Amino acid sequence: MKSLLRSDAVQAFLGWLSWLYLALVIKTIRWTRIGEEPGGALDQVLAGPGGMIGCFWHGDIALSITAKVAVIERKVTRILISLSPDGEFIARAMVRHKMPPIRGSSAKKGKAKGGAAAFREALDLLADGGILVVTPDGPRGPARQMAPGTVRMARRAGVPVFLLGLAAAPALRLNTWDGTKLPRLFGRGCIVWDGPYHCPPDASDEDMDRLGVEWSAAMTAACARAEAAIAR
Repeated sequence: MKSLLRSDAVQAFLGWLSWLYLALVIKTIRWTRIGEEPGGALDQVLAGPGGMIGCFWHGDIALSITAKVAVIERKVTRILISLSPDGEFIARAMVRHKMPPIRGSSAKKGKAKGGAAAFREALDLLADGGILVVTPDGPRGPARQMAPGTVRMARRAGVPVFLLGLAAAPALRLNTWDGTKLPRLFGRGCIVWDGPYHCPPDASDEDMDRLGVEWSAAMTAACARAEAAIAR
């Protein structure tokens, strides 16, 4: 069964289905957008020549597609997706959404799972003024705990980081390690852009570990802010 699910034909179909569902998430949900205001911090970064990193929790991947509304026409945007076969159909869906993936991950300190090529490709994207989208607790968790790779990428590239708070109601919550949420169409949703955050170029390992804890708390707080907004 696993080999069938991972076959090219099935992955192509799942990729198309995921693209369609995510397109409907953008179009049919009534989104409240906080932090996308003209002249705001995000707008200023997008108007400038430099790159940036956008982060959201792995369980919010279905909600995060709404972020492309603010960025896709302004900067080249790519998403970091693991080399796991289970990530293949998501990668295909992201290609259809004009966010071609970089395959690999940076879950372990000092290493880029899937090879150094993914790390270099991400740095090149940021150096060229693009946007790198990351799920910093993926691909295996622990949920809502930022792995060291994201902070280290920010230090190496010298770019700002925005943390995304996401919420939607009603939404189906799956019994997975990350508590994946699948928003129902025609509901309510909110996206919060929190930032920019920076990692100093001279940050030590201890500094970066501390920033990872602080940024994790800040992104979880942004999610709570989004939940409060739709509750109102």
